[in-house]
Amino acid sequence: MSVSTEFFSRTSLKQYLMVFAGTFIVAVAFILFISPYKFMPGGVYGISIMVHHLTKGVFEMFPEGFPIGTLALMIDIPLTIIGTKILGPKFGLKTVLGFVSMSIFTSMLEYFWGYEPLVVDQPLLSAIFGGVLIGIGSGIVFKAHATTGGSDIIAAIIAKYTRAPLGLMQIYVDSAIVLLALAAFHDWSIPLFSWIIIFITGKCIDVVLQGLNVEKALIIITEHPDEIRDVILNTMDRGGTFFNGRGMYHNQERNILFTVLSRRQAELMKDFIREIDPKAFMAILDASEVLGEGFKDLKIEN
Repeated sequence: MSVSTEFFSRTSLKQYLMVFAGTFIVAVAFILFISPYKFMPGGVYGISIMVHHLTKGVFEMFPEGFPIGTLALMIDIPLTIIGTKILGPKFGLKTVLGFVSMSIFTSMLEYFWGYEPLVVDQPLLSAIFGGVLIGIGSGIVFKAHATTGGSDIIAAIIAKYTRAPLGLMQIYVDSAIVLLALAAFHDWSIPLFSWIIIFITGKCIDVVLQGLNVEKALIIITEHPDEIRDVILNTMDRGGTFFNGRGMYHNQERNILFTVLSRRQAELMKDFIREIDPKAFMAILDASEVLGEGFKDLKIEN
């Protein structure tokens, strides 16, 4: 497939639309909920929000403070160039599209909406909804296999030289940025609210990427595998896999069955197993995402 064909493929166009939608949602969160209360939930936009408030009245051209979207773009461009030189060409077109569209949407909202909060005198409500929107928007961007640039590039560079886990470095970088708010504004409520936003954002990203429907993975060790198999196939209309195992205590052969059911089916399955084999051993685990026949189509995950 040629580069031009791949660029205009249906999948690519869908991902570009997802990047636009996700960055717009995040931009709404920053301008309507986060920035008016000086919250700094890490990242390049946390820094930009801090500078915006600190420069209020400093520049005649920007009496309300240096524009958030413009400053974020000014930081993202050199960060991406440095990251590409140090880490290699890991930042593709969708990532560049991500931070550019994010800056454009943020600047548009700054121009048309201004810097007033959507809900006045409601910092907790704004922190909650801001975190939810950032999580939803970021999750959509991540599902498009893109990012909005920013502090994840800094974390990746530090992780390369320190060999520390990338996820841990991301937390350190964002936490350091949050603490800058305390040094800049001398107000403990700002970093505390910001950490609430970071927590909510992470949870909402997980929901977008993995979904709300948590399936249940069942591991069943039983002396009556055929009867339980019939229940799974005929009553639950699901499939499963048999494994051969050996018990540790008596060193005897064991029949192990693995299957994935819905929450309701898992509850029903416990009742069936109580009747069929009261001495069975069953472990029920959360399966946040299940791909394959009978569940989410694996082919659409790209």
